[in-house]
Amino acid sequence: MSDAVTSGSVREALAAAVDALAAGGIETPRLDAELLLAEATGWERSRFAAEPDAGVPAPAARRFGELVRRRLRREPVSYILGRKGFRRLELAVDRRVLVPRPETELLVELALELRPARVLDVGTGSGAIALSIADELPECEVTATDTSPGALEVAQANAQRLGLAERVRIVEGTLPEAGSWDLILANLPYVAEHDWPSLQPEVTQWEPREALLAGPDGLDAYRSLISASAGLLKRSAGPFVPSAEQRAGALAVEVGEGQAPAVAELFGEAAFGEIETRRDLAGIERVVFGSWVGGGA
Repeated sequence: MSDAVTSGSVREALAAAVDALAAGGIETPRLDAELLLAEATGWERSRFAAEPDAGVPAPAARRFGELVRRRLRREPVSYILGRKGFRRLELAVDRRVLVPRPETELLVELALELRPARVLDVGTGSGAIALSIADELPECEVTATDTSPGALEVAQANAQRLGLAERVRIVEGTLPEAGSWDLILANLPYVAEHDWPSLQPEVTQWEPREALLAGPDGLDAYRSLISASAGLLKRSAGPFVPSAEQRAGALAVEVGEGQAPAVAELFGEAAFGEIETRRDLAGIERVVFGSWVGGGA
């Protein structure tokens, strides 16, 4: 890595870092370099374009070099920075939780559309889904669960820092022993074992493996959830009607590319109706959801 990463102007530092990151196989070298330089200097990224010839102070330059070296080891930028933006929130993240992805916002958008009174977020991780719903639907009662003690610590800390601790109940486990919810949301492990070697090093080397892998076809976690969640959803006498007057309990899950048809079939086998899918910005069927019409609480 060039000495310019740790000396000289903003222009020189960024150019050297971008070259090093690109050579190291990083997909977004310019963006990553700017984010890391902003972290090292405490400057807004807009200043880099406005003052490209500004000198980078020596302590910040050394810090920048350290951060670039971490990125070259394929550590995700979010872990390096210790934070990740998700909708209106900035969440603290580390290796105990997955980095929140933009496609997971589809689950929050579904909640905003349906406006449930009570939501259960299964496998909350950093708390991204649960805390966003609490933030954007203040009248909603939100419960979040996770089996990882480390993830629960991260979610609880995020709730406290964001002033949402009184709005979100965080519980260890998968499904609470009792309760009735209008909407259950889940972003559980869905990576098939045979797909693991093809994933980026940022995932396989840094993110928690137990939050990603789910058996030979990636559906083990959802088989368990779909069959177990029905008894916790409010009963509907007919097709799902998303209104305050008549609302069936609904389950919505995030899935991997190509998994939506198989997951929709699991929904049908478990007596869910009005099964639909939602596509992400890349056109991938990313969310499967349906209303519970087979009975229940």
